[in-house]
Amino acid sequence: MREIWTDEKKFSIWLEIETLVCEGMAELGQIPESDARAVRERARFSTAEILELEKQTHHDVIAFLENVSASVGPEARWMHQGLTSSDILDTCLAVQLCLAADILLEDIRELRTEVALKAREYKYIPMIGRSHGVHAEPITFGLKMALMYDEFGRAEKRMRAARSEIAVGKLSGAVGTHAHLDPEVEEKVCARLGLEPDSLSTQIIQRDRHAAFSAQLAIIASSIDRWGTEFRHLQRTEVLELEEYFSPGQKGSSAMPHKRNPITGERLSGLARVIRGNAVAGFENVALWHERDISHSSVERIILPDSCILLDYMLATLTKLVSGLQIYPQNMQRNLEITKGLFFSQSILLELTRRGVERKIAYEAVQRAAMATWTGKEDFLAEIKKLPEITSVIPPAELDSLCTLEQHFRHVDQKFKNVGL
Repeated sequence: MREIWTDEKKFSIWLEIETLVCEGMAELGQIPESDARAVRERARFSTAEILELEKQTHHDVIAFLENVSASVGPEARWMHQGLTSSDILDTCLAVQLCLAADILLEDIRELRTEVALKAREYKYIPMIGRSHGVHAEPITFGLKMALMYDEFGRAEKRMRAARSEIAVGKLSGAVGTHAHLDPEVEEKVCARLGLEPDSLSTQIIQRDRHAAFSAQLAIIASSIDRWGTEFRHLQRTEVLELEEYFSPGQKGSSAMPHKRNPITGERLSGLARVIRGNAVAGFENVALWHERDISHSSVERIILPDSCILLDYMLATLTKLVSGLQIYPQNMQRNLEITKGLFFSQSILLELTRRGVERKIAYEAVQRAAMATWTGKEDFLAEIKKLPEITSVIPPAELDSLCTLEQHFRHVDQKFKNVGL
């Protein structure tokens, strides 16, 4: 990923664009084929020399053209014919973003592969589900991981859509009118670069496309943040249903030798803030003056490479985190039992209403048993059986059958099928 954003790679793409334009013009009979061939065969550049020239010209494309022209000779007069700098810059950027998107797509696929393994392995391992951080009803750890698998399936679709929207080049001149370069040349060059020609451009490709790309990176980073946060909570000492891998020799605190901290999840949550911040800067780049100003350029030189490189790192790191998770089913079971069966409250409530009890009356009866369970020593089922307004409707033996985990896991298989697992 880092190599995509080097000066060397950028200049090589610039040179390919300039060469393809010459070849396109030659195919249309606008310049001699021998001259286009000379550009292809002779054109070379020196990154160090270009950067040195730029100190004088204060213009990167001019410095590049001067350096390349020296290697080509007289035929270099056809280079940059009818083009403006943004033709090269924006088309190159599209190529770079497509290359970056391809790497990110592969990262997401690798992450989903690891998540799928965990989902299948722990498909029926019970744990408590939580809402507001408080115990709700049982789920399985496999379902939690299947949810993660599904979320990053959407991330993959978004990344494909972002790549499609950004895979657009332009070779339309100073204000986008093709005044000095035939649109057919633009079509030929873009096709050879794997891009679509922009339907209509100004001096630049409009920055709503780049903002959309940055927004998708930010959404994916936020999903990483979401799961980093989830794993951090599940590693809390009083929960400890899982924890990050703690390697031999690793240290958790300079002061407290006992510490094993969820530092990877915390790092991912922090880095997601950077990508979201970069997306905001991308939104600011959309509003430019007339056919173009340069205020977006300095911003993009930072946010687009940084966000792509950072998300690549984050996805790879999350994949490693998931692969190395230490899972503790025994603690999941322990936590499931903490509330002494309170999570069966809805099962009793619904059965009462099915048997004709008004919902308000049923709710209040079940809640009385639940509150007694919170403060007392007996489990929820025992408290339920103390209430004649419940046992007169549901016989105690049937109450027992209502309070089982099977009720909650009847549709696990279907949910797995729904997400492609």
